[in-house]
Amino acid sequence: MTVYIDPPTWPGHGRMWSHLVSDLSYDELHTFADRLGVPRRAFERDHYDVPAHRYADAVRAGAVEVSSREVVRLLHGAGLRRRKGAAQPRSS
Repeated sequence: MTVYIDPPTWPGHGRMWSHLVSDLSYDELHTFADRLGVPRRAFERDHYDVPAHRYADAVRAGAVEVSSREVVRLLHGAGLRRRKGAAQPRSS
């Protein structure tokens, strides 16, 4: 199981956020997020939003650190990228 996380550089709600993604499936991503204790409500289209204070926890749990650009490349390569306005994906 490999999931990836970008640096917490995305502002929102008074915090900085990272994106947690899989290059295999949403099921893999959901399983990892569950193990990490990230609530399902943090899932947005094709990734989980992870607050900066949980970044190190995700890395310790096995998430591979990559750039934000690499996150998008991985999602596209896996066919998992969902743009805003797209239908909410089902588990695959």
